[in-house]
Amino acid sequence: MEAYAGEWLQLLIRWIHLITGIAWIGASFYFVWLDNSLRPPPDARDAPDAVGGDLWAVHGGGFYHVQKYRVAPASLPPTLHWFRWEAYSTWLSGFALLVVLYWWHADAYMIERGRTAVTPLAAVGISAALLVVSWFAYDQLCKRLGFAHERLLGASLVVFLAVVAWGLSHVFSGRALYIQIGAMLGTLMAANVLFVIIPAQRQLVIAKEQGRSPDAVHGLRGKQRSVHNNYFTLPVLLTMISNHYPLTFGHSHAWIVLACLLLLAAYVRHFFNLRHGGRTVWAIPASAALAVAVLAVAIAPPPRASGGDVAFAEVESIVRARCAGCHAAKPTQPGIDIAPKGVLLDQPAQIVANAAAIRQQAVVTHAMPLGNLTQMTDDERARLGAWIDAGARGP
Repeated sequence: MEAYAGEWLQLLIRWIHLITGIAWIGASFYFVWLDNSLRPPPDARDAPDAVGGDLWAVHGGGFYHVQKYRVAPASLPPTLHWFRWEAYSTWLSGFALLVVLYWWHADAYMIERGRTAVTPLAAVGISAALLVVSWFAYDQLCKRLGFAHERLLGASLVVFLAVVAWGLSHVFSGRALYIQIGAMLGTLMAANVLFVIIPAQRQLVIAKEQGRSPDAVHGLRGKQRSVHNNYFTLPVLLTMISNHYPLTFGHSHAWIVLACLLLLAAYVRHFFNLRHGGRTVWAIPASAALAVAVLAVAIAPPPRASGGDVAFAEVESIVRARCAGCHAAKPTQPGIDIAPKGVLLDQPAQIVANAAAIRQQAVVTHAMPLGNLTQMTDDERARLGAWIDAGARGP
């Protein structure tokens, strides 16, 4: 019953996280698109000195006329809409999901038995500490490099994340490595809103309320972090779905695969930002597609090699000992009430039918058993692979 209640808790938190994430990322996409699409008003009468650009749009059966002020209007309107709770709600629900799924079950999701000596408690401590450290490192880079060195800032952040990913590859499981980097990026995004973007906007509002001219630097600082958040969106989304694809996190050099995928995701985001600004650089999606193809080939499983005959009885013994505790009609593994994804492996015909999945999950990527809870050995994985490569014959 505890596992059943846990499934419901995870479902509800995921649902909230998805809904709020859509709202936040949608707002990020829209406002960066809006900034890049603004044009000087064609009629001087439509362009008072304070207006930097405007845009006309048609949607939902009506016309919209949007103006952006260079700094602030002469007087504030009675109703001013803020965009912040989308970010806060997304981070809070994401953090809750990190706690109930990864930290709560750190022995299964964060570490891999036989591969690292880190305890579950230590893994949770490292995870929590990195959320804080990543923000201070990034924030200091932004403050020290200012507005004039965006490329250097971007390169420094890439190096920082790559070094962290490399270090975590020796401590965490592959799936935890990917989620941790995603959680760090999500934390940077939410902290940007909480500590920089919203305070900058408050300074603009306070200045107008006090009857003085706002300092433009506050708007520039908020805009810088808003653009950073925009480039973080696709990398974060990629890490969110990565756990469904062991071919990425299950690779022996998972941290390099992750670095490549994150760079490609930001590169694709750059294409859309350029296009919204009036520049369509088709070389970007073309080169990104080529890079994905090269990466796919580079991390492809090696060709199947004959490992000798392996009797099905031996295969069945391995599967029953290492896999069927979870993947059975009545699981015996503590905390598992229903076979994950409905995959059953407690009957000979089921083992044969799922041979391809066993090869991918247990032999090629080592994604299963989860956290290697049942301590499947490399020799057992090799024996399973040899049986499958020889044709996966049943009894």
